[in-house]
Amino acid sequence: MTPRSKRRPVHGVLLVDKPAGMSSNAALQKARYLLNAEKAGHTGTLDPFADGLLPVCFGEASKFASWQLDADKRYRARLCLGVTTTTGDPEGEILSQMVPQVDQSGLQAVLAEFRGESMQTPPMYSALKVNGKPLYEYARAGIELPRQARPINIHEIHLLSFDLPYAEIEVLVSSGTYVRTLAEDIGRRLQCGAHLVRLTRLASGGFSLDQAIGLAAFEAWSIEQRESRLLPADALVGHLPRLDPGETVASRLQQGQRVRLPDQPVPEGRYRIYAEAGFVGLADLVDGGLVVPLRMMQSPGVNRQGNV
Repeated sequence: MTPRSKRRPVHGVLLVDKPAGMSSNAALQKARYLLNAEKAGHTGTLDPFADGLLPVCFGEASKFASWQLDADKRYRARLCLGVTTTTGDPEGEILSQMVPQVDQSGLQAVLAEFRGESMQTPPMYSALKVNGKPLYEYARAGIELPRQARPINIHEIHLLSFDLPYAEIEVLVSSGTYVRTLAEDIGRRLQCGAHLVRLTRLASGGFSLDQAIGLAAFEAWSIEQRESRLLPADALVGHLPRLDPGETVASRLQQGQRVRLPDQPVPEGRYRIYAEAGFVGLADLVDGGLVVPLRMMQSPGVNRQGNV
């Protein structure tokens, strides 16, 4: 076990395989304790009943967590057809029950209707905040608030297995999509109702569950082994193109200055910026060569223990 001592600067990304029954915050705090890290955050809440991939960011890597929050995510979901609950998952009270009258081809046809862009209303039992308080707190108090539907995109939806009353699907969805709500909507379309009984996050952005480690296995390692498991901060933004503008330009960007590239034919857009020491941060290239710093590391190439 990590000794109880003063928290220290730790930088990087840990891909955690969160178990069912544990909150995302509890998983984060456990990982933080095992690394004795000062600062940590995750890149998107998984419900306590759900399991799977939870990227946890430490130190400087936390600056780039929002790019994972906005990333597409892949899930495997097990639906119970014919039963609805107050929460849309197994933690709620049963609202209705009936024997579903649907066959596999009928379910396949309904699933196909959900592919593509649509509008989805966030559920009351969610962490979405209204006036600084998550919606689930209002729901537990018996208060239902109006919520605005927002655009989502279901890029893929596949039926993996079908054995009434259960159906297992795999989906690739845009950020902000609630799979619990999707399950309820599928049930409504089938006219029998449905709720989730299991949910596993398989991937988030460029990360996949097979890269993650369970907390029990992580705890069994030495502190050096735990640190070696951390990915660098730029792993969070690996989908963006790389730009090496030179030491002088990189240094000025790190100081918050805008810099114009001299006669360098680089397309406009968002870039990962690198110096000789390593990753510096993110910047936007605009106006025919003007580089505008967006999010900078405190020190380029900072390593897991906070040194350069």
